[in-house]
Amino acid sequence: MRGEFELIARYFAPLAAGTDGAFGLLDDAAVIPPLPGRHLVYTSDTIASGVHYLPDDPADDVARKLLRVNLSDLAAMGARPEGYLLNTAFQPDVQEDWIAGFAAGLAGDQDSYAVRLWGGDTTRTHGATVLSLTAVGSVPQGRCLRRAGARTGDNIYVSGTIGDAAFGLKAAQGELSDALDEPALATLIDRYRRPRPRVALGQGLLERGLATAALDISDGLVADLAHLCAASGVAAEVTAAAVPLSTPVQRLVEGDSRALSTALTAGDDYELVFAVPPGRQDAVLALARELDLPLTRIGQLRAGSGVAVRGPDGELLETGAAGWQHF
Repeated sequence: MRGEFELIARYFAPLAAGTDGAFGLLDDAAVIPPLPGRHLVYTSDTIASGVHYLPDDPADDVARKLLRVNLSDLAAMGARPEGYLLNTAFQPDVQEDWIAGFAAGLAGDQDSYAVRLWGGDTTRTHGATVLSLTAVGSVPQGRCLRRAGARTGDNIYVSGTIGDAAFGLKAAQGELSDALDEPALATLIDRYRRPRPRVALGQGLLERGLATAALDISDGLVADLAHLCAASGVAAEVTAAAVPLSTPVQRLVEGDSRALSTALTAGDDYELVFAVPPGRQDAVLALARELDLPLTRIGQLRAGSGVAVRGPDGELLETGAAGWQHF
């Protein structure tokens, strides 16, 4: 294993190439000039081995997940990614090959999302690996998407499909091998390991003034929609049959109705849930076509508080757990 500074020079300094103010990671801080006419958006997330990813997950997937969950927070604000800071605390038995794979995962996503490393810290821990990333984005001055702002009568939309990541975790742990074929299992595992931050969607919603409020789904659809409702002072009514499910998840729901509750409440989807005023459906569909991304109306906001999920006969469904919580 190389020393700390050798590791930084070999694996992390190349990730800062092209950012003049990062100084090749040779200094203790970066100097980034302000962006004319734009405000900066900051977000930070930490993932820990055994909590947010499985210890045997590939290193490049771990890196992609770390970066993408932060980019998803920027997407929910309608922000354009600019750069990020990275703090790594590697477990005692980490191998250099793992660090190399981790850096390679970041390099691939940097190109995909037009973002660069600005700095950070590399250290070792006595316990499991803990990885923290602070992402910086930008929005037009004085404008951003927030959880607050939704109004009674707004329609509720979600991007993509819901519940894939939860079942992807189960698939990675070998729990679904009797229920799904290998291609379906691989699809779900990929959705768990490599979330798709909806950066272009967030920017499109902001630029076109389509959404009154937005949030990324990290803790589960029901829980995160409840956060949006609480911030906006409204209630939500969701039609369960309208919630978009992938083919593998639909198969699981057909085999066990309890799987629907898992899809609605489990976390790690990193899709966007957002509120749109009445009469803007055509504009939402146009954006969906441009992005080649399904955007599905799943309900409506009304007066009150909380989230109600209704089944086929209009009855209220008991969704059980309210979503992921660390404590």
